[in-house]
Amino acid sequence: MDGLADQIRGALHSVWNRRWIALGLAWVVCLAGWLAVGAIPNKYESHARIFVQIDDVLSDQIGVGADRHRDINRVRETLTSAVNLEKVVRATRLGEKVTTEKQMEGAVASLANAVKVTNSQENLFELSATSGSSGYSDAENAKLSQDITQKLIDIFREENLSGGRGEMSDTLAFMDTQLTDRQKDLEAAEQKRQAFESKNAGMLPGTGAASARIEGARSELRGIDSDLLAAQSAVASISGQMAGTPPTITLPGTSGGAKGALAQAQSDLAAMHAKGLTDSHPDVIAQRAQIAQLSRAAAAEGNHGGGGSPNPAYASLQSIRADREASLIALQSRKSSLQQEIAQLTTQQFSEPAVAAEAARINRDYDVLKEQYDKLLRDREALRLRGQVENEHNAIKFNVIDPPTVPHEPSAPNRPLLLAGVLIAGLGIGCGVAFGLGHIRGTFATTTALERAIGLPVLGAVTLSRTTAALIEQRRQLKWFGGGVAGLVLVLMVLMALEFMKRRLVA
Repeated sequence: MDGLADQIRGALHSVWNRRWIALGLAWVVCLAGWLAVGAIPNKYESHARIFVQIDDVLSDQIGVGADRHRDINRVRETLTSAVNLEKVVRATRLGEKVTTEKQMEGAVASLANAVKVTNSQENLFELSATSGSSGYSDAENAKLSQDITQKLIDIFREENLSGGRGEMSDTLAFMDTQLTDRQKDLEAAEQKRQAFESKNAGMLPGTGAASARIEGARSELRGIDSDLLAAQSAVASISGQMAGTPPTITLPGTSGGAKGALAQAQSDLAAMHAKGLTDSHPDVIAQRAQIAQLSRAAAAEGNHGGGGSPNPAYASLQSIRADREASLIALQSRKSSLQQEIAQLTTQQFSEPAVAAEAARINRDYDVLKEQYDKLLRDREALRLRGQVENEHNAIKFNVIDPPTVPHEPSAPNRPLLLAGVLIAGLGIGCGVAFGLGHIRGTFATTTALERAIGLPVLGAVTLSRTTAALIEQRRQLKWFGGGVAGLVLVLMVLMALEFMKRRLVA
């Protein structure tokens, strides 16, 4: 904090030592600024508000109210067009000095920047016009802004209430011609589409298309493959069961002989295979040796041994296997048929993309023509109803809520604020220049600043001692300096007073 206080004290000391330079610069800047502000002409802005209400039950019922809203918006947007602004220039004092086409263009461009039309609410419009020509007095500029606003209201009334009823019949005739042309194009497109569909009935995208039929055949083929695997598994399972079932059995009370023992041994061997035993397993090797021995005994026994009876379970398994094999053969036949059909359709499909693309193009052209025809037909009917309503009943109510008045105070510039700003700027520039000169000359206002600059301790400072005559002279200079500052404030107050007096004269 001590360092900051020293810096502030040093800055004030530097400015105070050069106060006459600061005061002189302040006077120069203020006088120049006040002259510049005084040269800026005052601008006066006149406002008006109008209300356009659409209150017609018939228009709302037939759906043409929205069209009226669009008409109002169109007039609002085109109100500041070059044609309408030229009307304003010729009807007001702006056209007094306009003699050439180039001057008219300049006046219209200048007026376009001075006129504003805003839509603050749905049916509430605000018109404003600004006039600040240096060739007219303040009172004349204020009256001119009112005249411009009033002329804008007149044009607004003419654009909305005069109506375009004389053009309605020509517009309807033009739309009828367009409808006839669109109808012919639509009929030609319909005939072209029907001829193309008849020629390529089997190739067009849809349920009968080659691509759709291929996809259906492939889907069915995938199902048949699953069924085929299941049928093959079922046949293999039945064959395994038959391998483990003897064709004959020995009834109780009878001797099976060597053949019966051989059948039992073969059944045991099949059971071992069903359990997963391989041919190299010891039990399987032993069983095979027993079967070989029993086979020799059965051959020696011949037809005289006591054979067994047919096994009913074996006969049932044979019947089931025959049925499963028949189903397997049918699935294999259907699979082969589907594969041939897919091959034929794939060959046919090579020409389908071109046909599909042509069909899509024809349908797209037809849809575009149909949409244009329907829209044109709806617009024609809406326009016809709107014309009947406008010819028989005018639904617009036009009211001027706030008529344009002569402005009593300028809208720009804010001269009191500018005058005060010039004074502040002049004092700031003067103090800034004085502070800068103090730093350029390299003087030190405090011993602390001197210590920082030379890097050595300062043992003391010598105080300035003034004589009585010097003190009197100092007081006299302070009075002159205070008078100079007060003079700036006094000039500002005089300029403020003159500004408010000018505003009263306009009012």
